[in-house]
Amino acid sequence: MKPLGPIPAGFEAINGELAISGRRASELAEQAGRTPLFVYSAQMIEDRVESLRAAMPERIRINFAIKANSFAPLLEHVAGLVDGLDIASGGELAMVKAAGISGDRVSFAGPGKRDEELEAAIAAGVTLNVESENEARRALQIAEKLGKTPRLAIRVNPDFELKGSGMKMGGGAKPFGVDANRVPALAKEIVAAGCEFRGLHIFTGSQALDADALIETQANTLALADRIASEAGMILPKLNMGGGFGIPYFHGDTPLDIQRVGAALAERFENLPETLTDAELYLELGRYLVGEAGVYLTRIVDRKESHGETYLVTDGGLHHQLAASGNFGQVVRRNYPLAIATHFDAEPTELANVVGCLCTPLDRLADKAHLPHAEVGDLVAVFCAGAYGASASPSAFLGQGPAEEMLI
Repeated sequence: MKPLGPIPAGFEAINGELAISGRRASELAEQAGRTPLFVYSAQMIEDRVESLRAAMPERIRINFAIKANSFAPLLEHVAGLVDGLDIASGGELAMVKAAGISGDRVSFAGPGKRDEELEAAIAAGVTLNVESENEARRALQIAEKLGKTPRLAIRVNPDFELKGSGMKMGGGAKPFGVDANRVPALAKEIVAAGCEFRGLHIFTGSQALDADALIETQANTLALADRIASEAGMILPKLNMGGGFGIPYFHGDTPLDIQRVGAALAERFENLPETLTDAELYLELGRYLVGEAGVYLTRIVDRKESHGETYLVTDGGLHHQLAASGNFGQVVRRNYPLAIATHFDAEPTELANVVGCLCTPLDRLADKAHLPHAEVGDLVAVFCAGAYGASASPSAFLGQGPAEEMLI
């Protein structure tokens, strides 16, 4: 048996079925008209933002990194709860514009920005987190052509990393940001060129559950920002401190203690250096805000036996849930939180493998999981599906197409 990950708090059973925000899984699938289906709970997102604000110092502002989930109704809902949004492509810029979100609430990071993306962002009043000296100079040239004053911040590649993070974004040679020792000179250059300097963006890693590691990284981030500003001879208007707050996906994972993180940050804020005294201070979060609020529902279309093992074959799979299949950064595959949604409160009675409909052995949703007996027609729920599910999976693979999505 391979244990399943922990099901997030906030879900219940109604008449034996999984309920999401008080609505049964089968009712939601019927409303959608088909499966597979992503369901996102607006209330769970609101509760997460509220609890985060309560734990963090009042001064902290929150950005939503829309790469985690860019479903238009969800994006519009989250935009009303947070202070700003972070994008990483011209396509995401088009999404925030379509949602009616003002460019002055948006920052744009990511290496390899094309000239047309830079132009669109400058025209919209978006803050560009430039990733190299060359990108900064291209942005300045484009702004001059447009006759606009660009908003530029510098993304820093720090000389430290977020320990224990699932994906490291800083420290050592990286395609992201400008090496810390070169940032002061670039800051002076872009200020002298007449741009609106918007400070620094320091993002070190993601998916961390260790409060001590985050506390250490945030302290290092504040110290580095002060050092850069001091060397550049300027006061920072803004510091995006990154995020990295993780959620429990696997057996043995425990939730991040955000109260400890917030208390340590509040203590740091009591003695900020002059370079940061008046800076806008942001956290940039994606999965932490929306990940646990999403459920992926997929229907069993076949039940079969092979060499003594049971396989539950669903109409979903890795083309919508790449991470749950183990193909999005896992070295050793572990099971996500998963349940038989239509028998949510039933006791486990068998070991079963839950697989998708794709013609590849990579398409697995659970290996040797202890589950209630399930038959064709039953619904399977994959939890922690609110981030990097629909937005990060190859939905076009084998011509399968995207899943339905709904915000309730």
